[in-house]
Amino acid sequence: MFDPASLLHECVDIVRRSGDIVREHWEQPPDVRYKGRIDLVTRTDLAVEAFLKEKLGALLPEAAFLAEESSQEADEPQGLCWIIDPVDGTTNFVHHIPLVGTSVALWAGGRVELGVVNVPLMGECYSAARGMGAHCNGLPLAVSTAAALENALVGTGFPYDFTGKLERILERLQRVLPRAQGVRRMGAASVDLAYVACGRLDIFYEEGLKPWDFTAGVLLVEEAGGTASNLDGNPVRFGETLLATNGRLHAEALALLAPTR
Repeated sequence: MFDPASLLHECVDIVRRSGDIVREHWEQPPDVRYKGRIDLVTRTDLAVEAFLKEKLGALLPEAAFLAEESSQEADEPQGLCWIIDPVDGTTNFVHHIPLVGTSVALWAGGRVELGVVNVPLMGECYSAARGMGAHCNGLPLAVSTAAALENALVGTGFPYDFTGKLERILERLQRVLPRAQGVRRMGAASVDLAYVACGRLDIFYEEGLKPWDFTAGVLLVEEAGGTASNLDGNPVRFGETLLATNGRLHAEALALLAPTR
């Protein structure tokens, strides 16, 4: 059986090196095509994913891959699997907004055992192995101590496909805006979750996330002392709306965001 802790150092090194591709392409004109009306993919996404698959495949040959640019399905893996988002925040990247993350998680036994979120244009690499805490550039992380919604900075995001969702998304936002200290939309869920883990955000929620968007980030939050769930308070499954908090605010955030009956 693999040891996530022993793999983490090598995984962090590989993900950090993939950031060299992001930085190199940052200085070049983007080569953009569309997967959907506002869902972009660039040569950077493809190049980073290819690099990660090659290096992580050599690191752990028995593991499969669930990766944004090459996976047709987004179901929970049945066995050992790397879950990869090569460039989370492609629209940010195309518009030269540096909130761009590369997210890598190792899935085993129905849960994530290690996770890395690299934000190469900001020089920050977040990492966690289950039971060993969360770190950024080698320094330990802890969630915030905010204990009231009026002191909470909330992050959220919006799906690429608003079909049947827009009214619900706006209704949740209407509840949050007057209660929180502020609301931010970073444009990269993996970065939002890293920011919950390090205490910059107190709450993050979003509907319509894919597994490569959140699996590594959820482990970061939990290992930094926070809490993640769906909006019923149960462990979040693929396809469900995610809520991640510093833990102290979780019950209040659930009450605020719970689906109306």
